[in-house]
Amino acid sequence: MKKITLLIVVFLCKMSLAQVTPNPLFQNNMVLQRNAPIAVFGKAETEKSVTVTFKNKTYNTKVKNGNWKVYLDKSEAGGPFELSINGKNEITLSNVLVGEVWLCSGQSNMEMPVKGNIGQPVIGSNLAILNSANTQIRLFEVGKKAAAEPLDNCEGTWKTATPESVKDFSAVAYFYGKMLQENLNVPIGLINSSWGGTPAEAWTPNEIIKTELKEFSHWKSNMSKPQKLPSLLYNGMIHPLESYTIKGAIWYQGEANKTYHQSYTKLFSAMIGSWRSRWNQGDFPFYFVQIAPLSWGGDDQAFLREKQLKTMLTVPNTGMVVTLDLGEKENIHPAEKQKVGQRLALWALAKTYNFKGIEFSGPIYKSMKVVGNKASVQFNYAPNGVANFGKKMSGFKVAGEDRIFYDAQAKIVKGQLEVFSKEVQTPIAVRYGWSAWVDGSLFNTAGLPASSFRTDNWDN
Repeated sequence: MKKITLLIVVFLCKMSLAQVTPNPLFQNNMVLQRNAPIAVFGKAETEKSVTVTFKNKTYNTKVKNGNWKVYLDKSEAGGPFELSINGKNEITLSNVLVGEVWLCSGQSNMEMPVKGNIGQPVIGSNLAILNSANTQIRLFEVGKKAAAEPLDNCEGTWKTATPESVKDFSAVAYFYGKMLQENLNVPIGLINSSWGGTPAEAWTPNEIIKTELKEFSHWKSNMSKPQKLPSLLYNGMIHPLESYTIKGAIWYQGEANKTYHQSYTKLFSAMIGSWRSRWNQGDFPFYFVQIAPLSWGGDDQAFLREKQLKTMLTVPNTGMVVTLDLGEKENIHPAEKQKVGQRLALWALAKTYNFKGIEFSGPIYKSMKVVGNKASVQFNYAPNGVANFGKKMSGFKVAGEDRIFYDAQAKIVKGQLEVFSKEVQTPIAVRYGWSAWVDGSLFNTAGLPASSFRTDNWDN
């Protein structure tokens, strides 16, 4: 009898190995990307082919080295649908929607949930949670995993937006997705893959580190926390997602790189390019958040913000949200997560979804001219000029030929910014927000804040 039981167990184990299994991203309640070929993929141990059925159409694909992948036809937004996968077994996934899928990644300011953390609130969280039930928004939280080699699978569950699921999901990602859903009126899928305190190199493939970012390649012997090591979060939390069809990505990170900001533009640009290359969906939109002011941490923060701005200005199809007006002196996690998510959504609505008539970026320094003892500064993304909305204008400095910066006064005259100081007779350089802490007071007339900037390129 024991031998018979053992044979039955072995037989059942072999049968389970023989079954076709979809990648763990394919579950009930998932969202598939509309208006693009939809990749469906997974594993198969013994089958030679796999059949996928979706919206009354059947697709066949061969199994190669235990892996299979099929591309479904482009689909309009809608649902719920069923998706069936057949080998020797049949799996039917239900309550599947087709809409817009966005990857959301970064460090703690992206990770911070709608409910907030102990001692770190999110403004408006309780009412946002109360009113969050929406069958058209779906959430997937990628399990934290630092891995020495690229992984094919990740842990996580697709959940419909409810007060219970939303309260523990990324606040920035949720508010971003909510605003998209309200304006696009299509299903939204949000995949959150973030981990607090992590640098950008941890999210970058190893081969990019070795070939383009060699200055980071020696760190594996110098750092103890695995989630901070180059490539380990890419391996465990990004690589498993790469075959899943998405629309684009949003990103909130930078604080962990501020003390060695010199290579950040190079690093961040390479990371964005590597993700786009591996998804093989072209230069998909990538919108990110500039770090907020903070009283501790030194002026490295201003240089890091500049490196983020340079990334936006040099990498195609990117956009940057400024938070110079949202910072908190002693809190690295500003509470205004709703505004951050909404500002990211403005970029997407304007640039990805072609909404017309809206502003989506705050003022970005364009040029400067000197008239007498005053510097007049011009900006892009300020079609009606700049404004301060009644806030005291602060954070401005000017320097003359001696390259010594003095605190400066700033005035807005008919929408134009003028900066001057009695200490400087002929200004040759202007800086704004060039310090660890600044309370942003410069906006365009749409109320979007200007990035910190400098007109010089001096070393200090």
